[in-house]
Amino acid sequence: MQTKIAVLGAGSWGTALAANLIAGGHDVVLWARCLESAQAMAMNRRNPKYLKHFVLPDTLGVTSNLAEATRNASLWVMATPSHGVRPLSLVAKEYAHADLFIVCVAKGIERETGFTMTQVLSDTLSPPVPVEHIAALYGPSHAEELAAGKPTTVVAAAPSLNTAMHIQRTFMTGTLRVYVNEDVFGVQIAGSIKNIIAIAAGISDGIGYGDNAKAALITRGLAEIQRMGVALGAKAETFAGLTGLGDLVVTCTSSHSRNRQLGEEIGRGRTLGDVIASMNMVAEGVETTIAIRAIALEHGIDMPITESVHGILFEGKQPLDAVRELMTRSAKQEEWLRV
Repeated sequence: MQTKIAVLGAGSWGTALAANLIAGGHDVVLWARCLESAQAMAMNRRNPKYLKHFVLPDTLGVTSNLAEATRNASLWVMATPSHGVRPLSLVAKEYAHADLFIVCVAKGIERETGFTMTQVLSDTLSPPVPVEHIAALYGPSHAEELAAGKPTTVVAAAPSLNTAMHIQRTFMTGTLRVYVNEDVFGVQIAGSIKNIIAIAAGISDGIGYGDNAKAALITRGLAEIQRMGVALGAKAETFAGLTGLGDLVVTCTSSHSRNRQLGEEIGRGRTLGDVIASMNMVAEGVETTIAIRAIALEHGIDMPITESVHGILFEGKQPLDAVRELMTRSAKQEEWLRV
């Protein structure tokens, strides 16, 4: 059944998802913050800043008018960077209603509150939007590949199974397969912390370390993610799924990964400020490192990789010194949730 959908955020992932929803037979409007960008996309049918080779579907509406984008929509896709979710939702609240469903695809933790993105949306939009209608769509999913029609799998996570299944039915196409999960917190913790581990993997690449080091970072990174998630109430099995192991692997290894690329440049000796200034898109792991480290310190959760990345990004620690500290930690037994 056709659904009117507003995709709020015209970055690479918002654009790719909007096109996928068009392919699923829905009525979709893509909202861009910048008037000039929206007008150019509407006229030229391309998004040159993010997916320059992808042609937008003819039936995809593009606008910078938030009221126009959300008018009569029964579902919103929040596709801004994580730091933009709260400001946008506060502005958009006047267009929200009790029958609305919201799907957040931004991956990150709010620095000031420690909230996940669905918690931010619940804080800003409920009421009138029921908490059960607020979902996350996470997984190993680079926009470039979905836009190119390559098979992609993600997870729809919501506090209500009915909501998760509604999102699943809405987003499923021949190239996007959607699973459901009710562990909303665990899915978002996994999808957020993996960006920190990807920065570490990129630093390893930049230094010139090989596959052994990257395999260790992915494995111990997963243990770190699961340790925090379980300590805060998530289900352990969530971290073996698409939003845990799956998203971690792709973000630590892919040439599309902004967080891995940022880490690689830092491993080669560039400063964080210099790398960020040269990037076209947001590397979510930078702000997430600050938020996750604060949560770990508050709850006494051992997060050595996160601590090392924080030291490199914000405390002037040299990457080689951070590696040396990790490698010379006290010897331990591989007990998954405690090491």
